[in-house]
Amino acid sequence: MKANCCRWYVVCVLLLSSMILVVSAASASSKKKTDAKANCDIQAGACVQALGEGSVTLEILPRPVKAMADLTFQVTVEGFSPDGNPGIDLDMPGMSMGPNHVTMEKISDSAYSGTGVVVRCPSGRTLWQADVTIPGIGTKAFRFDVVY
Repeated sequence: MKANCCRWYVVCVLLLSSMILVVSAASASSKKKTDAKANCDIQAGACVQALGEGSVTLEILPRPVKAMADLTFQVTVEGFSPDGNPGIDLDMPGMSMGPNHVTMEKISDSAYSGTGVVVRCPSGRTLWQADVTIPGIGTKAFRFDVVY
């Protein structure tokens, strides 16, 4: 009887220790991801980032950029020719909001446009990220705040 009691005690201690480690790791990982800050003041105008030998510009209209509103996303590339139309994936840093892809159409030699919606986060957080992927070139992350 004493041996069974000791075994159960050891099993319980091991399970509890494992749960504490998992929760601690998840908490640290979540904190790391949510420490992200805006690198684009989209409310003030277009944002530009270097990419490869050129640059990519993101503009979102109308301003102010609001959640739950139809928005026009414009991408302009300079210094290279993409292998296809860019695409934008919208999400929140550190919190998956589900798939939200903006399909872009070419409007000139270096400019693309598409429409999409930034959804409202139930947590009240306003920091969003637009991962702009330029086929054959790379991806740039634009982090910006929206208005509720």
